[in-house]
Amino acid sequence: MDAYKKEFIDFMVESKVLKFGDFTLKSGRKSPFFMNAGAYVTGYQLKKLGEYYAKAIHDVYGDDFDVLFGPAYKGIPLSVTTAIAYSELYGKEVRYCSNRKEIKDHGDTGILLGSKLKDGDRVVIIEDVTTSGKSIEETFPIIKAQADVTIVGLIVSLNRMEKGLNTDKCALDEIKETYGIPTAAIVSMADVTEALYNKEVNGEVIIDDTIKEAIDKYYDEYGAK
Repeated sequence: MDAYKKEFIDFMVESKVLKFGDFTLKSGRKSPFFMNAGAYVTGYQLKKLGEYYAKAIHDVYGDDFDVLFGPAYKGIPLSVTTAIAYSELYGKEVRYCSNRKEIKDHGDTGILLGSKLKDGDRVVIIEDVTTSGKSIEETFPIIKAQADVTIVGLIVSLNRMEKGLNTDKCALDEIKETYGIPTAAIVSMADVTEALYNKEVNGEVIIDDTIKEAIDKYYDEYGAK
């Protein structure tokens, strides 16, 4: 596993973004882990988060893109901090763009924040985590309606690797199949388990035998095929 991926996993735990225990998800599933990207709230956390996204994007998609598109609302700060990090790490200026939930009819008008999209732009969509294709279902037509752009791919922070409510495929695979765009994550839950099982973060074992057993049981039932 690349060093930055292991660092990112520790970072999620230290930021209390990734937790282990007993959680009831919005889907109704009982899960032994929970991710809340809304827990990234400090300047340091956002700076580091942008760097991890930038490294993953560079690894997966290279430098051949022009715009980072972050769907409202959580994608807005992600696109901004990652654009800053990309400039600092790789010396490439990429624009940020996001959508508004409501179209603005005065001042900076329209449905977009940040850069406007123009014909020929190559766009990477950036999100926190995707458990269903609902967000992309809303975002994809908005992007395509603005200009003749190419969507290079989608990047999220964590691939939960679980099947959807109506399919045995994980959300990222569904999106790839439905929209014909590559999908990627900084890390997967398999990476997380490998990195944390019986290993300490700040003196604490995060995934012990009990939690590992619960994770295995969860994926026996809900793991994507």
